[in-house]
Amino acid sequence: MDIKNTDLVSLFEKALAGQPQTNLDEIGKVIQVGDGICQVHGLEKAIYNELVDFEGGNRGIILNLEQDYVTVFLLYNSITVVELEVVRRTGQVFKAPVGMELLGRTLNAMGKPIDGKGGLENLERSPIEAFAPGVIERSPVNESLETGIMAIDSLIPIGKGQRELIIGNRNTGKTALALDAILHQKGKNVLCIYVSIGQRQANLARKIRLLVENGALEYTVIVSADSADSVLCQYLAPYVGCTIGEYFRKQGRDALIVYDDLSNHAIAYREMSLLMRRPPGREAYPGDVFYLHSRLLERAGKILNGGSLTALPLVQIQSDDITAYIPTNLISITDGQIFLDDQLFKSGIRPAVNIGLSVSRVGGAAQTKAIKKTAKTLGLELAQYRELLDFSQFGTELDTNAQEQLARGQRAVEILKQAQFITYSFVQQALMLLVLQEGALDDVPVSDVHAFVTQFASYVESVYDHLYQAIEISQDLSPETHTELLVVIKEFKTLFIAPEI
Repeated sequence: MDIKNTDLVSLFEKALAGQPQTNLDEIGKVIQVGDGICQVHGLEKAIYNELVDFEGGNRGIILNLEQDYVTVFLLYNSITVVELEVVRRTGQVFKAPVGMELLGRTLNAMGKPIDGKGGLENLERSPIEAFAPGVIERSPVNESLETGIMAIDSLIPIGKGQRELIIGNRNTGKTALALDAILHQKGKNVLCIYVSIGQRQANLARKIRLLVENGALEYTVIVSADSADSVLCQYLAPYVGCTIGEYFRKQGRDALIVYDDLSNHAIAYREMSLLMRRPPGREAYPGDVFYLHSRLLERAGKILNGGSLTALPLVQIQSDDITAYIPTNLISITDGQIFLDDQLFKSGIRPAVNIGLSVSRVGGAAQTKAIKKTAKTLGLELAQYRELLDFSQFGTELDTNAQEQLARGQRAVEILKQAQFITYSFVQQALMLLVLQEGALDDVPVSDVHAFVTQFASYVESVYDHLYQAIEISQDLSPETHTELLVVIKEFKTLFIAPEI
């Protein structure tokens, strides 16, 4: 009797069916390795995103499922993986440590501390991929998240639970803007997460020192995947940071997360996709790169009867071109963008926020009433100033009204200039803007404007503390307080002495 190969296979299957279950199907072997990636044969029941252990001590994550093999990205560059090495399934997805104990600590993308302050034991762990909250679970964004930067708080306000993109060329102050926002949260019961992606360790060390010197590290968690780390670590880092932020939100706390920056994140994912032989699309990015960032940023938001997670993603562009692939993707995902202009930066206007190209889709809902009242005409004045400035540069003669508008715009620009790592409370901002709104700066030389408004805010806080407290408690500028402040402005003008240059 002729027995075919298929019959032999079926006979073996029947014979093995009665045997006790073994774990042989949980073990595979490396058939190819290189560039931080390997192909493993034999893990037939493996699932996407599953964590696997290598015999030599390395670990990896399955990111591609083929018919005959799975593609695994290695977590550690320092541990060698060789062909025919045994690989075991863990049956678990990659999880990040979460908990209040992480505050003040610096972690790598694996969730392990790299700050030399000791280990983190018995922490709860949570999967780094999670569903974003549904519409029913969310609360409207209607509470201000102060950044302490007047150009943002007065014109492009950010609310708790919002996603606001910071976009600009290299070295235009994107990271400084985000760090200012973190420093300003001191004493405001907002926990912060700073995610560093693909940066040098020296740069990160400088930022940590800045946070320590300003007492901000105690309410901040830092997640770092530096340029020497594997491409997988750079891919995982934002999701690890987001998972920690979601934990804080579940505890009813407000959290702020900074992704610095998602350009490097997209580049890391592009490298991974090309290594996995996925077809490249526009600018060689894979077709699902939009989903890469949308599933990350959709997890930010404010929850009903709970906390909030506010996201400040950063993205780098070239030659002020915001029409590139990744920037346009992120603009469409987020609730507005803060555009930092290279020309403004070089002309000495810092922070170099381009008001014309920046927008907040939450708007006045995320502003205190005091700021809303004092900044209501500021955007219009700046727009008119830019228009008149173009005319004046051509030597066009302007009438008296236009000259007054030009002078008012110059003073508005001076007020919005702000030194790095110096932030103002919303009360100080409201007082400064009130001086501009009432025309009290019209006869003050442009060079003295900044000194005048900052000294006026300090004067009110120290001498007329009851007015300062009234604005701070009510978050509004009542008619009575407004009337009293007009008298104080006149009084201060007689006392003001311009600083010597």
